[in-house]
Amino acid sequence: MKSNGVFNLVATITCSSLVALFIYIVYLIVKQYIMYEQAECTDNTAMKSTKKKQKARLSDGGRIKSESQYSDPVFKQISLANGTINRMKKEEIKEKLAELKLDTRGVKEVLSKRLKHVYKKQKLTAAKVKCHDDIMSCDFLLVIDFEATCERDNENYQHEIIEFPIVLIDTTKLKVVEEFHAFCKPTFHPKLSTFCTELTGITQRMVDRAKEFPDILNEAEMWMAKHHLMDKTSNMAILTDGPWDMGRFMYTQCRMLQMPFPRWARKWVNIRKHYANFYGIKKMNLGSMLNNLGMAFEGQQHKGIDDARNIARIAIRLLQDGSDLHINERLFARKLQLLALQSPYKDNKLPTIGPVTKKDCLDDSWSSDEAADDSSSDEGDENSGSDLGDDSLGVEVVAHIVLVEGDSKIKSKQSAEDVVNEYSQDDIDDLLSYYELQKNH
Repeated sequence: MKSNGVFNLVATITCSSLVALFIYIVYLIVKQYIMYEQAECTDNTAMKSTKKKQKARLSDGGRIKSESQYSDPVFKQISLANGTINRMKKEEIKEKLAELKLDTRGVKEVLSKRLKHVYKKQKLTAAKVKCHDDIMSCDFLLVIDFEATCERDNENYQHEIIEFPIVLIDTTKLKVVEEFHAFCKPTFHPKLSTFCTELTGITQRMVDRAKEFPDILNEAEMWMAKHHLMDKTSNMAILTDGPWDMGRFMYTQCRMLQMPFPRWARKWVNIRKHYANFYGIKKMNLGSMLNNLGMAFEGQQHKGIDDARNIARIAIRLLQDGSDLHINERLFARKLQLLALQSPYKDNKLPTIGPVTKKDCLDDSWSSDEAADDSSSDEGDENSGSDLGDDSLGVEVVAHIVLVEGDSKIKSKQSAEDVVNEYSQDDIDDLLSYYELQKNH
């Protein structure tokens, strides 16, 4: 009797366990089914989203653009190689460069960048991957380094250009192919200071025998035209050591002589910025840049043509090491065409200089002011003189209208456009603003 009670108890416990196990199994099955349905739903949603993104990215004949140009595995290899180079000592980097028969001169930052560029180029070539990070599109670089009149104390001093050198670099051949050089006779400071002669090596006799700046500028532009550098299809850029050549010397010279500011001088490659950014070091002067590359200055410092030649050497070295040397600075174009109308000694204000990024270089509309100027010069008769900055006769006519016959000729934008219909609306707005300014004073 007692054994039957025990048996019944065991049987009850066993049945309860089996029922609990069955319920747990059913629970797991249902849970798995629900999770599967949720995953299926998520996958479908993601797939639809992906299809929408792909459809939105379809371009260039139906090809799908990549999310990132760096998605290829080769870029991970390049990153690992860069990390290895960062941990190497200078002598180890020099040994690797020597094995590759490359230049071993320069400080560690320079050598490191050089070796990284070589490995990157090798790996991309082996993987048959093109990197669109290098946007250097200039076929020619015109290295300009003006020399100007100066005193020991240059505060509030009006500089005049007395040496105009250009060194032309062919970026495909990576060498200097042509040069232009001329001295300029100063008109406002005809007598050179002793300090100026000692600094630049330019003597009074040199400038006395030279032509004045407008004639030299004309000769320089004829030289540029001879080499097809003034053509609309020309792929060239001005290169300077800092912003001063165009932002100070050229601007001040045009202001003093009341002449149009050259269109080609409005944007340039500031090699000092490129050098610091590319090698990851602080900005430095010409001599220090050469020293960091393991080079010595050739010629006489502060002599324009010698400075330009040495800047060209640095530019070629940067190109060889992998820098793209794109345009990275510009003058704001607004009102530059009105320099011919402004008083040369009204003030000592210099124009605003703005940066140009890689993104700007890839965007055709990065300079809205210049885009407007360029579009206006493309319209109408090619001989109509549609740009204030390029046509001196046009400047004289407009100056006459604004300063002499302003009251009778310019009363509205419409009448101004009738009088100078070959100019863009931006130019007309500038003229009206200038006229209002003159009238208020």
